[in-house]
Amino acid sequence: MTPLGGPPRAPQETSIVTAEASVNTGRFLVFEDRPSDSPLVERIWRSHSERAGTFLSVASSHCEMVVTRHRGTTFLTLRGPETRAAPVDCPADGEWLGIRLSLGTFLPFHPAAALSDRRDVHLTGATGRSFRLHGLAWEYPDFENAETLVTRLFQAGVLARDPAVGAALSGEWHALSRRSIQRHFLRATGITHVAYRQIQRARYATTLLERGVSILDTVHQAGYFDQAHLTRSLRRLIGETPARLRERATQLSFLYKTGQVGESTLARLQQPSSP
Repeated sequence: MTPLGGPPRAPQETSIVTAEASVNTGRFLVFEDRPSDSPLVERIWRSHSERAGTFLSVASSHCEMVVTRHRGTTFLTLRGPETRAAPVDCPADGEWLGIRLSLGTFLPFHPAAALSDRRDVHLTGATGRSFRLHGLAWEYPDFENAETLVTRLFQAGVLARDPAVGAALSGEWHALSRRSIQRHFLRATGITHVAYRQIQRARYATTLLERGVSILDTVHQAGYFDQAHLTRSLRRLIGETPARLRERATQLSFLYKTGQVGESTLARLQQPSSP
């Protein structure tokens, strides 16, 4: 991924967080994020880099729209899910604004699967204040009014939402067959339901390890078969070993400072899946 194509991911709680580099001492990324009351949006975030650095971009289930501003250049990037971790170079003096779409919200003309694993689409600007998408010019969003852009895109049919994804997550999909639900889930998210569960489990395990939970307790609480299963999953999806995550030795794209997991979510995550 090129430096300009690699905006950092956001942390999970409403806060301002300064992040330390994984390969250099000192700090170079500052994140801020907030929740959203839109059913189409999971999170709004922004960040800036105080100098260049490298971080691990970890697996993620959601699509994003990211505005990059760097040394006089502004553009919007469409990003899909990431099914494995990868190191990303971050340039100095960059600014990013991200709209993390809710699971099941997607761009019909840019399928999530086609955007997956950093196959990003960079949209050219119509002017210094707008970009082109689906033949129309749209004003770049800001941190406070990002939902306005999302609403307009949805009303114009540029964004869509598949309610079957929510049904799959809640288990209330009895009106559709399992195969139909799986097909809807893959189309809307770009990943399978199994892959989604694996990513969420790895992210949850990371929150436990970074809070100081022991590796063996993390195996049990996150629903892994054994420590080897946990290690394989985290190496592939997070890019680090459980021990390194407990030491907080590596800068991740998400800081994983999350609240408590709800009982229904925890129950689903504790169902063991294949490595």
